[in-house]
Amino acid sequence: QLQLVESGGGLVQPGGSLRLSCAASGFHYFAIGWFRQAPGKEREGVSCISSGGASTYYGDSVKGRFTISMDNAKKTVYLQMNSLKPEDTAVYYCAAEADDEMTSVHAMCANNGVYFGSWGQGTQVTVSS
Repeated sequence: QLQLVESGGGLVQPGGSLRLSCAASGFHYFAIGWFRQAPGKEREGVSCISSGGASTYYGDSVKGRFTISMDNAKKTVYLQMNSLKPEDTAVYYCAAEADDEMTSVHAMCANNGVYFGSWGQGTQVTVSS
C-alpha cells in the first residue's frame, strides 16, 4: 500500500478556487482518484486519473470546474477546483491502486471507490460566504 497525504483544503467563498495536493510514497503504475464525502452522504467519486496521466474522468457535478493532474517527478497528484459551490463542501480523500490497465477511469471512480486500496486521511473543503 502507498502512503498518501492530502493537503490544500480550507475555507473559501462561493466562486473561489482551491488546489488540493496528494503526495504519495510511490507513484509509478498507480492510478489515483479523488473522492469526497459530505455529512450524511455517500462517498462520491470526484475525479480519477490513470497511471501516467493518459486518461481522466470527472463526475458530472464537477465537470468543467475541476481539473486533475499528475506530477510524476514530485510524486503528487493535484485537484484544481474552480468556481466552487457550497455543495462542494466535503472531506476530500485521495486514493491509489495499481493500474491494472483493464479498468476504465470511469469504473475506478464508481462504486464508492472500491477499486482503490490505499487512502489518505482526508482534507476538509468548506465553501461558504
